[in-house]
Amino acid sequence: MVTNVAQPDSALNEAVNAALAGVQDPEIRKPITELGMVESVAVDSSGAASVKVLLTVSGCPMREKLTTDVTAAVSAVPGVVSVKLELGVMSDAQRTELRTKLRGDNPVNEIPFAQPGSRTRVYAVASGKGGVGKSSVTVNLAVALAQRGLNVGVLDADIYGFSVPRMLGVTGKPTQVEKMIMPPQAHDVKVISIGMFTPGNTAVVWRGPMLHRALQQFLADVFWGDLDVLLMDLPPGTGDIAISLAQLVPSAELLVVTTPQLAAREVAERAGSIVLQTHQQIIGVIENMSWLELPDGSRMELFGSGGGQAVADSLAESTGTKIGLLGQVPIEVAVREGGDTGSPVVVTHPDSAAAIAFGTIADTLAQRQRSLVGRSLGLAPSSR
Repeated sequence: MVTNVAQPDSALNEAVNAALAGVQDPEIRKPITELGMVESVAVDSSGAASVKVLLTVSGCPMREKLTTDVTAAVSAVPGVVSVKLELGVMSDAQRTELRTKLRGDNPVNEIPFAQPGSRTRVYAVASGKGGVGKSSVTVNLAVALAQRGLNVGVLDADIYGFSVPRMLGVTGKPTQVEKMIMPPQAHDVKVISIGMFTPGNTAVVWRGPMLHRALQQFLADVFWGDLDVLLMDLPPGTGDIAISLAQLVPSAELLVVTTPQLAAREVAERAGSIVLQTHQQIIGVIENMSWLELPDGSRMELFGSGGGQAVADSLAESTGTKIGLLGQVPIEVAVREGGDTGSPVVVTHPDSAAAIAFGTIADTLAQRQRSLVGRSLGLAPSSR
């Protein structure tokens, strides 16, 4: 007695492989076929598809997302009637090969943003004092830039006062592949923070050398991919982190955040004046909490007025460069609520005055060319 066995269908196999090429790894943001994650594909003549996909690590937090995406892509292929997906785990050798594919021959400790060929614009968001809304500005600008089609990352460099994970609604933990750290994502923004490595609300009690090492690791060991923009939320003032940043990424440019009041203006000017020693560039000033709009449409200037422009003018005079006021962001309850719930105002209330202000600033940043500071111009002395 002869039993009928379904034979492989090469045409369907090719179609399924093509469909899998359209599935991206949720963390790395590259096709799983390109990353070597598809171990096998088999489709018989009856349309039954069997696919084996290798996860980068056994505890991959994106297992369910990957399962959903692969199943949907294969099911959409004409002629496929069923999908059987098996998940495996890469071997050490396969992970090493993956790291080589992603980072090439670059040394593990190399900071990609400090290399002459880097096309990533690095914006360090600085303030002279706490409480001016620097992290809220960072988070909303990051999401607004991502909404404009840019690949964006946020490095929460405020080691002691980290708040970016909550403000962006990041609940996942980074995963490690070989010696690379894969950052979680929220609102299409890649995020890394020391808060992802500390249990609960534990305080971080470190001195200068440890702060420098943490910043270096976040810049070098995290796989950021091909970013257009990296926003760094700096701690207030001109301490260790600000100095380390200038050493590690000389091309980083400063965005100075202030409120209108005199006390904030004075310390913001001091924070910006660090560029006189680090030889960095200030790209502009952002005035936060500029006014509160009342029910009758009038504005109440709770912290005074003119502070942002005054900081820009003072820094322009002290540095001898042109520094403008990039925008004024009003006080809105939705901004605070968005920070508490992890849903930035540019997402939840895109038509609000604050969201429009963030969008205008993001438009300005998106159109800027990368600074030439720290870059090789490819020039050589000519012989006569």
